[in-house]
Amino acid sequence: MSLRLRLFLILALATGAIWFSAVMWIEHSTRAQVTKVLDARLAEAARMVSSLLSDRRIAMAGDGSPVAIPLDPHGDYAHQLSCQIWSLRGTLVGQSEGAPAGQLTGAHGTGYSESTVGGETWRVYTVENAALGVRVMVGDSIGVRERLVSGVIEGLLLPMALILPLLAAAIWISLGKGLAPMHRLAEALRLRSPSDLAPLPVGPVPAEMRPMRSALDGLFARLSRAREAERDFTAFAAHELKTPLAGLRTQAQIARIAPDAATRTRALQNIERSVDRTDRLVRQLLELSAVEREGAAQDQLDLGQLSAEICADLAPLAEARDVMLVSDVPEGSAQPLAASGFLLHAALRNLVENAVQASPVGAKVRISCDGKVLAVEDSGPGIPEALRARACERFVRGTQGGDGSGLGLAIASAAMERLGGELRLPPSDGQGQRAELHLPRAG
Repeated sequence: MSLRLRLFLILALATGAIWFSAVMWIEHSTRAQVTKVLDARLAEAARMVSSLLSDRRIAMAGDGSPVAIPLDPHGDYAHQLSCQIWSLRGTLVGQSEGAPAGQLTGAHGTGYSESTVGGETWRVYTVENAALGVRVMVGDSIGVRERLVSGVIEGLLLPMALILPLLAAAIWISLGKGLAPMHRLAEALRLRSPSDLAPLPVGPVPAEMRPMRSALDGLFARLSRAREAERDFTAFAAHELKTPLAGLRTQAQIARIAPDAATRTRALQNIERSVDRTDRLVRQLLELSAVEREGAAQDQLDLGQLSAEICADLAPLAEARDVMLVSDVPEGSAQPLAASGFLLHAALRNLVENAVQASPVGAKVRISCDGKVLAVEDSGPGIPEALRARACERFVRGTQGGDGSGLGLAIASAAMERLGGELRLPPSDGQGQRAELHLPRAG
């Protein structure tokens, strides 16, 4: 269902409910007012006949036969009234033309009453004239009243009923005009090329659409930054892979044309180092991609066991570089995490691997835990202050160079961000670097 049709139905239902309420109020009010007027006419006519009798302008027959009672001839309604004059002894002494054969009402005294005469219900007003010893009754048929009231109400409601289709058409057209900016925005988005992430064209928009337009512009900006980051990532990855692959080719050529066994052995050793570097780069690229895809989960981790596993995994690398790995995290120190344990494993492993790569021969890399903080300390040169702000960006390496790919801190930072924690790199004095993983508290 379109938004226009949905709004139209809502407005039509609301308008219809208001219209129906107005109709009911008009019908009730009109009926009450017309009934009040008709009752007043009954009382007026009865008093008029009683007054004419008192003034002897209407003479009663001396032989006791009923006389004809003239009513006010002005207006059609006067012809619907019926009048009877009864003596207080119960004898009919006069009546108007068309009056029913039976007594209009059996009520005594002055006032209104209703009665059924000849199968028809009448509304009657009675006046007693004690001086003349008569009772004047003027009434009209309830059926006639209903037809009169219905005619008045129909005359009022017919124009309102005719207005309804015009009102519906006006609502439909107005909604079309009001939603036109949204249609223009939708058309602009439909015609936009997939590569166009520029902000939407500046133009007047309703206040209700400004948040949506701002959100779309923000989305385009984020997509543009993400696409730029992916483009840079692809370019850097291609460059980083190209370097060891070129080295492999060169060393393979050297090994093929080596004049002696020693030269061939050195070339093969260089090939092994290039393969190791390429393997580490590819592994870190895959790990970074996995970290960015990893969803939230609830794990109960033993930080001591996690540290021991990482130390065991990186023991060959540490031995090759003559670096001692030490874990001061006791096993059994479980921590509830509001995310997958894979993320913390990736963050801690890359920090330890970076520390081993940065440490000099014979140095020590220490893993410790203080409450919600896992720390890795090395004995390397530390991160220069000029690079500290960009240390967690992809492919950013220290000034000492080395075999690093510049992805370790980026992976750790991304993993902690997904985990809901934080990677902190406190300033160092050039005598080692401390990296802290601030773990989130489970919700």
